[in-house]
Amino acid sequence: MKLLDLRKDGIDIQEQIPLSRYTFTKTGGPAEFLAFPKNIEELKKLLKVVKEEQMPLTIIGNASNLIIRDGGITGLVIILTEMKKITVNNNEVVAEAGAKIVDTAFTAARAGLSGMEFAAGIPGSIGGGVFMNAGAYGGEMQEVVESVEVITPNGEMKTYSNEEMEFSYRHSLIQENDDIVLQATFKLIPGKKNKILDEMEYLNALRQYKQPLEYPSCGSVFKRPKGHFVGPMIIKAGLQGKQIGGAQDSTKHAGFIVNKGGATATDYLDLIHLIQKTIKEKFDVDLHTEVRIIGNNKED
Repeated sequence: MKLLDLRKDGIDIQEQIPLSRYTFTKTGGPAEFLAFPKNIEELKKLLKVVKEEQMPLTIIGNASNLIIRDGGITGLVIILTEMKKITVNNNEVVAEAGAKIVDTAFTAARAGLSGMEFAAGIPGSIGGGVFMNAGAYGGEMQEVVESVEVITPNGEMKTYSNEEMEFSYRHSLIQENDDIVLQATFKLIPGKKNKILDEMEYLNALRQYKQPLEYPSCGSVFKRPKGHFVGPMIIKAGLQGKQIGGAQDSTKHAGFIVNKGGATATDYLDLIHLIQKTIKEKFDVDLHTEVRIIGNNKED
């Protein structure tokens, strides 16, 4: 197969690798093929072969806000975490798609640039953060992104402005097309480094106090419905602490589902569906998942 021939070019391509090794939930079936490109040139080569072979393609960042079904993923999975360069140019920070949001925020802070304090504890990648317009503590990516460079499945390079990205709550243009984020440029404001770092440390302490970081999880599972808060509804419905298999609605934060040990993606999905069904019955509120759910169901 031509795909495996790319190993000769030094591209890291593996076969039948359990994606539970990479997801924050520690669940998920195998990738038929898994590649870790180190730069745009390697990514372009992979995209070219995928097109020639008409192979299914899935792009993954840091796999933090992601559930991969137990049947795994057919075709090629590309994980971009090796593309992680971060640079500072005056009041701008440019971060490649695989760079961690946390690392980007602290790089900005150490350069005395303010604006990304809200992102101090977001565990995802820049690509994933842009894809879903990640946010926390009153801030969102759309407030600081100046432009986003992408590559299309055909290998064409494009740059989108903030306005062209069509950001909204947990949404961006990238969700509507097959473009792949390569890097994002953040426009920030000069500030006092110590003050910025103090704010970030405070938010991280708040996160550790409120969130069940001691267990594997995919972060906040549900989008916030208009006029409601997810956690209190789950508590009122008597579902906090509810466990299916190894997946439990957190006793510390009702909006999180944690892996208490040995959970499968099916456990996660069954618990998500139970919460959605119960909240609809009790409050007539539709809960939509914030977490991205991909992959194949496991065959019986």
